[in-house]
Amino acid sequence: MVIQTANQAYQKNKFDTASPGELTLMLYNGCLKFIKLSKEAISNNQVETRNVNLIKAQNVIRELMVTLKVETEVGKNMLQMYDYILHHLTEANINNDIKALEEAEQYVIQFRDTWKEVIMINRKRQHGGGGRA
Repeated sequence: MVIQTANQAYQKNKFDTASPGELTLMLYNGCLKFIKLSKEAISNNQVETRNVNLIKAQNVIRELMVTLKVETEVGKNMLQMYDYILHHLTEANINNDIKALEEAEQYVIQFRDTWKEVIMINRKRQHGGGGRA
């Protein structure tokens, strides 16, 4: 019980002190976690677990969509890609389609990895050193 409370406090502090870039990275990682759990649920024919986790993954993508600045061409293109990912997550849930889920996963991985690089480059510029994202 004490360990769980300490872990919860750590997670809350991690969230409360994270930069906007780190929060976005957390969203990508959370989405990938829910996709992984959904893939396992599909493999084990666990419909309810698949549904719950795919809805969570969809909600993460929706959050990324509503917080995206679309004044630039890059922002507009990212919005279209998020919509594409959301469509595949929905298709995976409706049709129990692991291929659609894996395609969505690949795009989320690419976004996450790119975002991680951006954070590391930004840290180097700000602090003159490295840092892990």
